[in-house]
Amino acid sequence: MRIAIVAALIALTFSGAADAMTLSESINSDMPQLLELYRDLHSHPELSMQEVRTPALLAADMRKLGFEVTEHVGKTGVVAVMKNGPGPVLLIRTDMDALPVKEQTGLPFASTVTGKLRDGTETPVAHACGHDTHMATWIGTARRLSAMKDQWSGTLVMIAQPGEELVMGAKAMLDDGLFTRFPKPDYLLAFHDSATLPAGVIGVTPGYAFANVDTVNIDVKGVGGHGAYPQNTKDPIVLASQIVMALQTLVSRENDPQQPAVVTVGSFHAGTKSNIIPDDAKLALTVRSYTPETRKLLLDGIRRIVRGEAIAAGLPEDRMPVVEIEEPSAPSTFNTQHLSDHLLQLFGSHFGGDRVVQTKPIMASEDFSRFWLADQSKQSVLFWVGGVPKDKWAAAGGDTTKLPSLHSPLWAPDAEAVISTATEAMTVAALDLLKKG
Repeated sequence: MRIAIVAALIALTFSGAADAMTLSESINSDMPQLLELYRDLHSHPELSMQEVRTPALLAADMRKLGFEVTEHVGKTGVVAVMKNGPGPVLLIRTDMDALPVKEQTGLPFASTVTGKLRDGTETPVAHACGHDTHMATWIGTARRLSAMKDQWSGTLVMIAQPGEELVMGAKAMLDDGLFTRFPKPDYLLAFHDSATLPAGVIGVTPGYAFANVDTVNIDVKGVGGHGAYPQNTKDPIVLASQIVMALQTLVSRENDPQQPAVVTVGSFHAGTKSNIIPDDAKLALTVRSYTPETRKLLLDGIRRIVRGEAIAAGLPEDRMPVVEIEEPSAPSTFNTQHLSDHLLQLFGSHFGGDRVVQTKPIMASEDFSRFWLADQSKQSVLFWVGGVPKDKWAAAGGDTTKLPSLHSPLWAPDAEAVISTATEAMTVAALDLLKKG
């Protein structure tokens, strides 16, 4: 009996290894086509909510794979559904949009595209955030899961989301009936290429992974006049300066030091000439946090400090500063604990512990969170796949401050490593979550 059990365990071990090798080999055979798609997408980037060519290209590929495809969800989004028997519903997302950045990577297929911002300003456009690797992975994952239908049971809902960079696309798709017109997911998965991990290394951040992000505009009103007679004015530059300094106490003196928070005044505009005190000054802030409680503390505190400083400066009620919080804001992205722990173990077992790490939360934003916030009973994870080329990582000694970041015009991930690793990770996760029985 013991010999039989040992033999069975050995057979199971070798079977698992063979399955992993087969999957890896299948992905390798797909890579020429996936890299061709990546280079095409990289050369033809489109700005947020202006995606036209990109979703049409992706939709056509998904139809060829046997998915039921619906276009123009949330304006330019794509929803591809494959039903394969009873079981859970798994949503896999890619984002599609590029950035208003002039590419400086020197790649032979670098973008030379220009586009127009929402205000009509013409701008260079580039995939400086790596969404082109996300889309190639999305197609690669769909290819594998379509070819492996005998190994899973359930429903795949694969979405190509517009407008992530403006944190508009997820809301637009939800408002257009993503969870009512299509199967409602039990699991949510996405990944992002990383400029702080070596190529091919996978990172998972349990809990809060990305921050709440609010853009706050403050119009500080005053009473202008001649710079030689300040006593006859209410100087908005002085008042705005007082506000800038007082705002820092929200983080240093009002917020719990164990709850991350950022209040950055990134723009201060006022005046035209040295001897004229202007009528107003304008401040633009980025405010970042993780929890709803910290977000409320910061936003309420900004309103209170702005009004309090204006009163202290002697401004009348009709000249009180105006505080505007831009919409849409980006809610924090939360990776549910159970699925995070499960994927860390699953990926570690499949790829080896040296290629899987637990990563720290960051203060950047992602609107993938909206899908989980729409129904917090589901399990959700957005994981990282390292994109820093190995030679550049070694040359920098792992010091990420010496490397281009996401959104940099110099960011050029090792696309082959990102796409192959992410496709394998996403496929392994899908097969596990949709396993038969």
